[in-house]
Amino acid sequence: MFIDIHVLPAFYEPINGDERKEELRHEALDIHLNGIAKLEHIKNQMRCAGLDKMALLAIDYSSEHGEPVVSNDEIRTLVDCEPDRFIGIASVDPLMPCAADELERAFADLKLKGLHLHLGRTHIMPGDERLAPLYKICEAYNKPIIFNAGMSWEPGSLAKYGRPIEYEELAATHPSLRICLSRFGWPWAEECAMLMVKYPNVYTDTGILYFDNAREFFDRLFKHEVALTWIDRSLRHQVMFGSNNPRFEQIRMAQALDGLGLRESTLELIKGGNAIEFLGGLD
Repeated sequence: MFIDIHVLPAFYEPINGDERKEELRHEALDIHLNGIAKLEHIKNQMRCAGLDKMALLAIDYSSEHGEPVVSNDEIRTLVDCEPDRFIGIASVDPLMPCAADELERAFADLKLKGLHLHLGRTHIMPGDERLAPLYKICEAYNKPIIFNAGMSWEPGSLAKYGRPIEYEELAATHPSLRICLSRFGWPWAEECAMLMVKYPNVYTDTGILYFDNAREFFDRLFKHEVALTWIDRSLRHQVMFGSNNPRFEQIRMAQALDGLGLRESTLELIKGGNAIEFLGGLD
């Protein structure tokens, strides 16, 4: 089972057709050179990358734009199109007074499998009291949280809100809450590794590419900034494959992961086993 845990489906055909909304998505995500993708194209990309499933992340910056960039209902629509391939991850804007109610609906009614938050975009720290009700709901439903960590290309985002060390108190005080600090928290990859070795409820993903190409950047990150042996021996149960598609190309990210030289048993965990554990199963 090969799972991509970090996919932004903002430009999938079944949820597009409104030019105003498409333009909002281009501007909000600062992604401009892509077209609208038909589901057959998406499935072909998955086949070329060897992927079996993808986690599709909702994106909610309602306090900034007046509406979600990709709503929870739209994620449900996409999952219903391909229930054997797509996994739905909710999002809410913690600055909105209805955030907790919307998250409750996303889990109870829409049956989404986790929560996606970008605190660098909303400019609040993970210990902010406005997030406490969301953490409580995730714990009650046994749902994980994917945090955008480290550097984000999105306009208006500030990296300090995604620095891994800022999430230590959350990991320590909510040991049953599984959290993913995406993109290895780069440029604070060692901080991210420290949190993972200390807290088994902290995960990360590989959706990281800021210089060069996927192969070269993965070599730099996993052989110099973070030792490959750290992953193969100590962190093998907490790293998940994520592509951050459409910003980065899934096929090249998958090839770069395969080329690192990790043990086959470690690759199996990164490619799927850890994501299944993080999500609390696929049912």
